[in-house]
Amino acid sequence: MPGQGLGRGQGRGGGGRGGGGGTKPGSGPAGNCLCPKCGHKLPHQAGQRCLDIACPKCGTKMVRE
Repeated sequence: MPGQGLGRGQGRGGGGRGGGGGTKPGSGPAGNCLCPKCGHKLPHQAGQRCLDIACPKCGTKMVRE
């Protein structure tokens, strides 16, 4: 019938999201924050970004391990 083929395949699947949501694999609440300068590690605190933490040894911003 005319018009029944419209919209077929639209609005479903794909969309470029890939299921990742933009997060790094394995970046859940567990893990460590790492100082890229001196190598000091701290346990990651849920809800706090490692980039917002200064290394207690040298003051450099921490990164996620």
